[in-house]
Amino acid sequence: MDRRQFLKYSGFFTVSVASTALTACGGSSNNTDTTTAALPAASGGSWIFPQSIASGDPRPDSVVLWTRVVPTSAGIASVAAAGNDVSIRLVVTAADNSSALGSNAALSGTAVVDTRLPVLASFDNTVRNKVTGLQPGTVYFYQFVAGDVRSNVGRFKTAPAAGADLSQLQFAYLTCQDWSVNHWGAFDYIAKNENLDFVVHLGDYVYETVGASFQTGSVEARHTALQLPDGTVLNDANGKATTAKYATTTNDYRYLYKMYRSDPRLQAVHERFAMIATWDDHEFSDDAWQDAVTYENNSLDSAGNNVRNTTRRRSANQAWFEYMPADVNLDNANTTFQNIQIYRDFQFGKLMQLVMTDERLYRTDHVVPENLMNPATGKPLNSSLGSRYIVPKDVFDALEGQKVTAATAMTGDPLTNTSMLGKTQRDWWKGKMSASTATWKVWGNEVSLLRMGLNGTDAIATLIALNSVSTLASSITGALANPALQGNVLVASALVAAVTAGASQQVAAGAGIAIATADAMSGNPLSAATSAGLTATQAGIAVAAYNAAKTAAPAGTATQVGAAAQTIAFGYIKPDVQANKQNSQFVIASGQQAALSSFFTRFLLNCDQWDGYNAERKALMQFLQTSKISNVVAITGDIHGFFAGTVNTDFDAANGGTPVMVDLVSAGISSDSFFTYLKDGAGSTGLATIIFWPLTIPVPNIGNVTINVNLLDYTMGKAAPTVDDLAEQIRVQLTGALAAKGVPEGATLTGTVAAVLAGLKTNSDFNTSLVGLAQQLSALNSNPWMKHINADAQGYTVVTLTPGKLVAQFKQVNKLVNTGSMTAPANVIARITTATVNAGTAGLTLS
Repeated sequence: MDRRQFLKYSGFFTVSVASTALTACGGSSNNTDTTTAALPAASGGSWIFPQSIASGDPRPDSVVLWTRVVPTSAGIASVAAAGNDVSIRLVVTAADNSSALGSNAALSGTAVVDTRLPVLASFDNTVRNKVTGLQPGTVYFYQFVAGDVRSNVGRFKTAPAAGADLSQLQFAYLTCQDWSVNHWGAFDYIAKNENLDFVVHLGDYVYETVGASFQTGSVEARHTALQLPDGTVLNDANGKATTAKYATTTNDYRYLYKMYRSDPRLQAVHERFAMIATWDDHEFSDDAWQDAVTYENNSLDSAGNNVRNTTRRRSANQAWFEYMPADVNLDNANTTFQNIQIYRDFQFGKLMQLVMTDERLYRTDHVVPENLMNPATGKPLNSSLGSRYIVPKDVFDALEGQKVTAATAMTGDPLTNTSMLGKTQRDWWKGKMSASTATWKVWGNEVSLLRMGLNGTDAIATLIALNSVSTLASSITGALANPALQGNVLVASALVAAVTAGASQQVAAGAGIAIATADAMSGNPLSAATSAGLTATQAGIAVAAYNAAKTAAPAGTATQVGAAAQTIAFGYIKPDVQANKQNSQFVIASGQQAALSSFFTRFLLNCDQWDGYNAERKALMQFLQTSKISNVVAITGDIHGFFAGTVNTDFDAANGGTPVMVDLVSAGISSDSFFTYLKDGAGSTGLATIIFWPLTIPVPNIGNVTINVNLLDYTMGKAAPTVDDLAEQIRVQLTGALAAKGVPEGATLTGTVAAVLAGLKTNSDFNTSLVGLAQQLSALNSNPWMKHINADAQGYTVVTLTPGKLVAQFKQVNKLVNTGSMTAPANVIARITTATVNAGTAGLTLS
């Protein structure tokens, strides 16, 4: 038997070295350290592994293995009782035990590890062991044994040797798995269907809140309500107590991991694939930075700054360290909140360098503080709106510029006060990128690098114009009753256009007739209109409306009226609003002047992501460009939608700057979508129409089904849809709405959806009005660097890497179904969209 080392550090994180020849898996070994040897061995059959097992951080020669074991008398989430520390066995083999996955059958084959490990109540009976001395690119199986009780069998694959030539590598990346909403059917599908080398988790593995407003939607029945053992009441934005609580103590955070990991579908993923994980905000606190919390104004101190809570941050660090199988160390001797370092990198042969960052523990405060004075109210914002979300770009730019200038003068580092990574990690990232010899440099990046902006002036102008179309159409129809027009829809269109532009009825009617006469005589309609008393601007829109109605004549009067109304709305009303903003006569006439006045500017939609750390993003992109580092792709989570696009040197430069790398953003496993959040926030504002459109559809034998059509995608820059495109976009939501009403899955549900969509496509409200609305919003061209936008989705992403290309499959899942209770769908995958990045290019194609 080869001599083995056994080391122990950080109290319970042990290290063992695999042997080339040990014993049969049913045998035993005495290779145990003296500390563990002093503990009594677990005995008998009264043990359970309530959170099953997990592996993580696969390297060519090592992996971290994890479990939690408690007496059968303990609840799955109860606190480990002190005074009952024991030791258990760990067995690892390279023999194929695939048939035993999903069971606790005894491992067969020769063991390369057979050792005893400590189970300590001080670490909540969790066990972490790093196994070294393994062979690269090899599949291993493992199992923990407590007395007579075996855990389920686990499997992991080590990374290939650093210099290995690989033809392919395949992994999935996951994010945002809120227990309290929607379903976890994706985990079941991954475990049963995906052929992966490993899994990456980009954070929000748990959510620190229970019962928050965003967690009150439909959820599968098997996910019962969570009850934090301690918890602190969450106040609303006005400081009033709500029914929600947030995790505060170590026991709270441990409880969340125990409950989340009790789901057998998540367990199955951990049992089959090694996981490489980082955290985002919810492992500690929503939109956190360092140890500061941002729960609206109840998390501001007396000076108006975010409350710092080092003890709570350390508790979150402790629980993550205990429950995630990561090859990192927790330094309890360090009394600060930065007592753990989780940024690290992984080499997968010559094919990929995976660089995992930490974008919470070192980031500075958001550039726009919550205590910034709101000029509309004369009071501090005290809100995420205006500080982190829907942030006026001019305000952000001015404040970031001030911080950069001050930091440069005081420290010499312009990014000291505006950094997400912090200088040490930023330099480390640069070093890893510049030193990498791998074909692909993949960045495990928690929050999106893509610019997500919106020109509020253009959006409102489009909205006002859209809302005017029906009124203009009614006016044209009414004008046809004027005997002088003799029922001529072309002249009526010209008349309404001229009146809209400020002409009197009398002059407009005469001008409309003059335009028609010039047209019939092959004259100049514009000259005729101005000779009849119109200004040049009035004449231009009158002739345009006349010509629109004329072109649409073969389709009938209704279409002519609609075409002319659209021309007036977007040819005159929209430009007037763009030019005059809140002082436009059309904004005043809408009755929304006060409500809309603050929106006539450019906005950044989400400044909790890299848009809020623009100076540092520019510095990183310019570093990649200057250093000629290519084939850099970020895999990203956080924002609860699928997005893909290029990350440019400077989004504020002409044409958005030069593309340097690609960002591929995955939707959350279960968390409510970005669209849902904005829809709920915009519902009572005048901007609702650029976010969603409520559509009520009568369905035979079912009744009315109402869905909120996602227009946010088009407002953000999705390509203009055809009728078929828009029908396909609402298919998943419609399927979910029908399934929630009890329509059974399978042919009945599929057939009903197909029939409803076919009917919608022939309905003018859908194929003309709604499609036209989406097309007008798309024409805003808000974010041209974004090539894929699906802001209303749950799911995950699978990446297949070869030397020549990176292919990402965005796998959107279907919504909950009603089978007497709400449950995950049997047909999990709803849609797959594929993004391809070819080696040597900072761009992507979609299919």
